[in-house]
Amino acid sequence: MKPLFIISCPIDTYSGYGARSRDLVKSIIKSDKYDVKVLPQRWGNCPWGFVEDHPEEWGFLTPHLLPQGNQLPKQPEIWAQITVPNEFQRVGKFNIGITAGIETTICHGSWVEGLNRMDLNLVSSNHSKNVFESMNFEKKDEKGNILGHVKLEKPIEVIFEGIELEKFFPSKSKSTIDLSEIKEPFAYLFVGHWMQGSIGEDRKNVGLLLKSFYETFKNKKKTPALILKCSGAGASYMDRDFILDKIQQVKSSIKADSLPNVYLLHGEFTDKEMNELYNHSKVKAMLSLTKGEGFGRPLLEFSLVKKPIISTKWSGHLDFLDKNFTTLVDGELKKVHSSAAVKDVLMEEGEWFAPNLMEVSNHLQNMFSNYENYTKGAMLQYHRSKNKFSFAKMCELIDKTLTQSIPDFPKELKLNLPKLKKPKLELPKLELPKLKQ
Repeated sequence: MKPLFIISCPIDTYSGYGARSRDLVKSIIKSDKYDVKVLPQRWGNCPWGFVEDHPEEWGFLTPHLLPQGNQLPKQPEIWAQITVPNEFQRVGKFNIGITAGIETTICHGSWVEGLNRMDLNLVSSNHSKNVFESMNFEKKDEKGNILGHVKLEKPIEVIFEGIELEKFFPSKSKSTIDLSEIKEPFAYLFVGHWMQGSIGEDRKNVGLLLKSFYETFKNKKKTPALILKCSGAGASYMDRDFILDKIQQVKSSIKADSLPNVYLLHGEFTDKEMNELYNHSKVKAMLSLTKGEGFGRPLLEFSLVKKPIISTKWSGHLDFLDKNFTTLVDGELKKVHSSAAVKDVLMEEGEWFAPNLMEVSNHLQNMFSNYENYTKGAMLQYHRSKNKFSFAKMCELIDKTLTQSIPDFPKELKLNLPKLKKPKLELPKLELPKLKQ
């Protein structure tokens, strides 16, 4: 019998962690070494029902899903959780914690304690691994007495977020994405959430990206466009209006006679639609001024369509973005602003990346004016991403890691006793004496 492998994760949600969960579960099922069952979990306020909404691609997961709220059928041989580390709990005989990790220079002590509850931890990037390994906290009692130190004591390995090459690839097919309202033939594309924080302080740095774009091309006759494939917490009309208001706030802060055009794409896109967007003839490059990434999945996806990328020179995406093939902006580490801080997650004591705005502006202008100079690097990055960071390569890596880490478990053996033949017993004939009458 295969060992029971139960995975608790937000597999059915429309979220980054949902996508990561589906890919990892698919990879583990594909190995055919475990009896995989999935315990679906919520992920904040993210919409629910992804598997049911995509039956052709993800319907195979349905038999593996355990009903919510039910007790586990038994203690699993292997238990895994895909979530933030402070939620990790020991449930199985062997326990695995899986997290994208951290986007800053430090994490909360409870995260390290969570990692130490598991037998093995898997993170998405070397950045996350290095941060967790560098943590060392003093643990104190209520009176301030030092009880000891908290540091990572359990194994931690990197499993990158591989991309399926059948979903993201160069294509010259006619797109179903209608960008006819965009009059400019050259557009930069940003993909990501506009998270909490003042302008220039949100983690994806959307506000500063927008401001830098406006400042670079203000009062110019010939300008590119900027497409924001962006949302806040969901795909509602309220969320769309929220993003439009934030764009207007930034636009209103720029003093100029004319400004370049910015377009918003809002709502849920399928992988097919995202690939069409990446390949659209008007989309020439991806732009991200992110302050920190646990991995940076959209950047890897975009690198597979042979187009240039401008991003920041720090954190998780440097695992796959080569400095010689992409345009990486210099800058410095700065404290997390109070407006972006999240209790026990994004701590004000931590630091993340602040890009050099003069350099950002120079790269935006140079790429717009001399686009062909950047296409060779984009081609080389495409080959790097395709050969080293595919879903198939990720499957190989996770199978190797699990095989090396998970112990052998006692197996239940059926005792087959030999069938005994019933002996033939021949009783001796008794000769009774003849009695005389």
